[in-house]
Amino acid sequence: MGASLPVIADEVELLRSLAPLEHARVLELGCGKAEFARRLLDRAPVAAIAALEVDTVQHERNRASPSREGLEFHYGGAQAIPFGDASFDGVLMMKSLHHVPAEHMDRALEEVRRVLKPGGWLYVSEPVFAGDFNEILRLFHDEQAVRQRALEALERAGHADVLEPVARREFLAPRDFRDYDDFVEKIVRVTHTDHAYTDAVAAEVRARFERFMSPSGARFLQPMRVDFMRRPVG
Repeated sequence: MGASLPVIADEVELLRSLAPLEHARVLELGCGKAEFARRLLDRAPVAAIAALEVDTVQHERNRASPSREGLEFHYGGAQAIPFGDASFDGVLMMKSLHHVPAEHMDRALEEVRRVLKPGGWLYVSEPVFAGDFNEILRLFHDEQAVRQRALEALERAGHADVLEPVARREFLAPRDFRDYDDFVEKIVRVTHTDHAYTDAVAAEVRARFERFMSPSGARFLQPMRVDFMRRPVG
């Protein structure tokens, strides 16, 4: 991946270019704050989104957030999806596959197949282990192994006919921060991961982060990969 890749600030349009969304019933696995789900409801003609989250703290925050027509929150992990067979037209995994325990990744993709209607689609967006932002992140949260395992799980699913590969897209996603404190709030103080953010680590992270500061803040371009797959019809 290099600087020649397109910069995509919002993946809603990329998803719209790949997936049939009109009247679609969609499941998002690992929805986080459900920011993408809300944007998708605002900008695409989907019927409804079921947003699944395994982080209990974030799940309770989602349930306490203002209601949004067409958006429902559910608790659970991708390896044990609490919905019936052939329940959804599409499934989203936005930077969440690498958070599934490695020993459960294959099972998670089998579960995706199960809950998809025949011909239904899966959109997996995963960060690539490269770039300036990654070099800062890895100081306290090195995801090289889990990201590689996520990509390997996708390859296995395709080879085993669990899911049919349809398209792959690579791009750069901007990550913007007002300042170092904004970075800490958004990246370090998350509830789904307990970071070993010692004073020594914080000092090194801050020193590297400050190199990218400008009067308007800090912007990083994070390499991303999207795998678009379908449940085979047969």
